[in-house]
Amino acid sequence: MKEKDYVMVRTFSAGVFAGYLKKRNGKEVELDKARRIWYWAGANSLSQLAMTGTNQPESCKFSVPVDEMLVTEAIEIIKISETAKKNIQAVPEWKQ
Repeated sequence: MKEKDYVMVRTFSAGVFAGYLKKRNGKEVELDKARRIWYWAGANSLSQLAMTGTNQPESCKFSVPVDEMLVTEAIEIIKISETAKKNIQAVPEWKQ
């Protein structure tokens, strides 16, 4: 993966994030315009979500984008396809 790729990062304890890869240093990953993927439906795994997106966007809970984020304890990084990127970015922001 290279800088500026849209990626999904699973962490050891903080959850899953989707955003633009800024930098990676071991288990630390810097993301731009990152969204926490708090809950998803319409995909059976993060792998499917990263490749095809969700077919149930109204049931997903994706946070508002954060301009910059440092994620630690990254255990999985998946490059998101262009199709899934558009789909994930179109999921309404989950707010309370």
